[in-house]
Amino acid sequence: MLAPLPGPAGIFLFAGGMVLVLRNSRWARLKWARLKRRWPRTGHFVDRMMRRQSAMRRHERAKAAKNTTVTTGAN
Repeated sequence: MLAPLPGPAGIFLFAGGMVLVLRNSRWARLKWARLKRRWPRTGHFVDRMMRRQSAMRRHERAKAAKNTTVTTGAN
């Protein structure tokens, strides 16, 4: 399956497969959580690139918290 996909096109296949595995495998989700704890910047970046809903929720919460802190600090 990978042979007809030369060069950088394979990264899209890998990302799609990773999304499917993380959605359907409890074992993979636990491993992913451990990897994110060990390398938080990389885990955050990959979650955002895969557009995972949990990453989007965390991003929105952080953005809302930042806005309330800025608004509260301005008074």
